[in-house]
Amino acid sequence: MSTEVGEHDSVILITHEPNWLLDWYWGDKTGKNVTYLIREYLKGRCKLRMAGDLHHYMRHSCTESKEPVHVQHLLVNGCGGAFLHPTHVFENFKECYGNKYETKAVYPSYEDSSKIALGNILKFRRKNWQFDVIGGFVYFVLVFSMFPQCDSYRILDEDSWDGRVNSFFNATWNAIFEILEHSYVSLAGVLTLLTVSFFFVPTKLSRRRRALLGFLHAAAHITSAVLLMLLMELGIEICIRNHLLATSGYHTLYEWYRQAESEHFPDPTGLRARLEQWTFGLYPACIKYLMSAFDIPEVMAVTRSTICRKGIESLPRGGAIIYYVSVFLYFWVLSTPVVSMVFGSYLYVCINWFHIHFDEAFSSLRIANYKAFTRFHIKKSGDLEVFTLAVDKVPKEWMLDPDWDMEPKEPLQMSHSRRFPSKWRAASGWSDPTSVVRVVDQFVIPRTPVDPLSPDSAS
Repeated sequence: MSTEVGEHDSVILITHEPNWLLDWYWGDKTGKNVTYLIREYLKGRCKLRMAGDLHHYMRHSCTESKEPVHVQHLLVNGCGGAFLHPTHVFENFKECYGNKYETKAVYPSYEDSSKIALGNILKFRRKNWQFDVIGGFVYFVLVFSMFPQCDSYRILDEDSWDGRVNSFFNATWNAIFEILEHSYVSLAGVLTLLTVSFFFVPTKLSRRRRALLGFLHAAAHITSAVLLMLLMELGIEICIRNHLLATSGYHTLYEWYRQAESEHFPDPTGLRARLEQWTFGLYPACIKYLMSAFDIPEVMAVTRSTICRKGIESLPRGGAIIYYVSVFLYFWVLSTPVVSMVFGSYLYVCINWFHIHFDEAFSSLRIANYKAFTRFHIKKSGDLEVFTLAVDKVPKEWMLDPDWDMEPKEPLQMSHSRRFPSKWRAASGWSDPTSVVRVVDQFVIPRTPVDPLSPDSAS
């Protein structure tokens, strides 16, 4: 290298990962070979170090210092990635290689990056609907042992709304303590959730803060699951009290069907009776149990009333399975929006308050916008001019450009030399990147002055 790189040459060093930012963030030291190269061999000749991997744009420049400057500019441009990374979590980066640095350009801005994180609360479920599958199941496991709440009617017996609200929250705390003291399945779910929540918190925080944050995260999910369980039980209890459910056994829907059938579709020839005889009773039985399968609220309410009167032991195994499956179906629908909102809120708090989970919080949003690329231009004076061009919003729909197809093309002609270089263009003109592209950063790296008496100038 000493023979290839002259004393007055300038070097651009490109690596895949901006370890100057990530080492500062994680409190780690990686890339020792690159650091040794910069310090011991290049010795100030590295004017620019570039990397990608983080899907945003940031440039830090070394401030004036009496100490030797190992790298003049640190530049990250990973804006071609599949999603966006935040910038505000790296706002306090100030030092590298023993030199002080200041932020010269950032894209998107710190303020925009912080606002984008709000999407975890508002858009997490819409962007990650697959999370509903596991989220609803986890919530059901957390309160599995609490079904049914046979004494939930006491909440409705209060005379005032204040009394009902107080009774509701007292029932919530009692249910949580019941889980911790007497349940098995729900307690196993709670302990598993606490463990996963602790290890999910990045090791950037101390163990004590990880334990506290993990506990609060798990507690939010447990409390939400218990609240939803009580609301569902109250809804069933209200329907039972108003004679909307559990009025005539498991086959209310079938009995209504038979009554409507006899009133509006009379059978003077006795065809239905003969069908029942010819099918050995399968004809009415299939309709009866099929309607029972679709009348889930009635099955759930009748079974719940039976359990509250005689205990869960009075049910056969099949009846218990049917009851819990029925409860799961409705509870899953009720809980999925809440579990996504709680988890999204956790990511928002972590990314904006604690500056952790920067990868999870922004990859979950799947932001395809904020694209940028960097271009170099060598001036006649030998100075290197660096431009970074960006597009805030990327079109979602594209179409073939007829102008590109009609333009005559010479053999081996480079695309940038054509009038219409791209085969594709935005489907709508207002979102065409060529009309909204802008320069987000521009700086010049001056050519290193050469001593006229040095051997390099003679060559």
